[in-house]
Amino acid sequence: MRASSAPAARTGRVRSADGTSIAFEVQGAGPPLLLVDGALCCRASGPSRPLADRLRDQFTVFSYDRRGRGDSGAGTCDDPYSAVEREVEDIAAVLAKTGGPAAAYGSSSGAALVMHAAAAALPFERIALYEPPFAVGDACRRAGNDYVRQMQDALATDRPGDAVQLFLRRIGVPGFVVTLLGFMPAWPQLVAVAHTLPYDTAALCDRDEEPALRPGRWDTVRSPALVLGGGNSPEWMLEAVRATADALPDARLGTLDGQTHMVKPAALAPALAEFLPAAPPRCPP
Repeated sequence: MRASSAPAARTGRVRSADGTSIAFEVQGAGPPLLLVDGALCCRASGPSRPLADRLRDQFTVFSYDRRGRGDSGAGTCDDPYSAVEREVEDIAAVLAKTGGPAAAYGSSSGAALVMHAAAAALPFERIALYEPPFAVGDACRRAGNDYVRQMQDALATDRPGDAVQLFLRRIGVPGFVVTLLGFMPAWPQLVAVAHTLPYDTAALCDRDEEPALRPGRWDTVRSPALVLGGGNSPEWMLEAVRATADALPDARLGTLDGQTHMVKPAALAPALAEFLPAAPPRCPP
């Protein structure tokens, strides 16, 4: 077990602008860093806690349950695109607890959500993004609207398991793995948050159905950005990583050798610690 001198984790709640209760936790010591999960993840089931454990000696790490997941409230949203706006407000509410400008890290669709928050002028010192799965190039042409329609149909007809399977196949999880997941203990947890999947889709495409990475779309993002991809990730995801870096005004591109979309905290944490604002060195006693 790795020893740590950082304070133990503590939990809390904030009220978002629409009154939704957002559960969060804080651990560590140093400059504040907000972690934003991707689809289907929450604090109890996802990469945030293992990553926070790796970073807590250098940062004060804030992680939270996105609305509709974990211990956070479901909130009310007229449509998935309004949910993106509400989720940006959720981030703003958590940021208010950090005590000042913070850095942010987002994974997958959580990376896209961080971009939306930065474009809305939330006070991020720097942002780090891991494989936001935007559809670009050939992937954009292949996607069409079928995925969105199938997702809406599965949820409207009370087939949340089908919605989860559709999502997993969309991001490239092999079919046999998707089938096996249906028999795993974690499967009920995934199905329980299937209703939030349209929020993730909305974060990755515009309401007008134009490509989300079109020129000028992200010009209001002022935070320096690190955009990372895994060396073993599929080419369409790496194409999206490159396109994301090109779309942001001030971005650095990086690759984590040997990693896939399910990036390991041990490989990710050093890259984040190198790029994000660091705590000043401690004076010797």
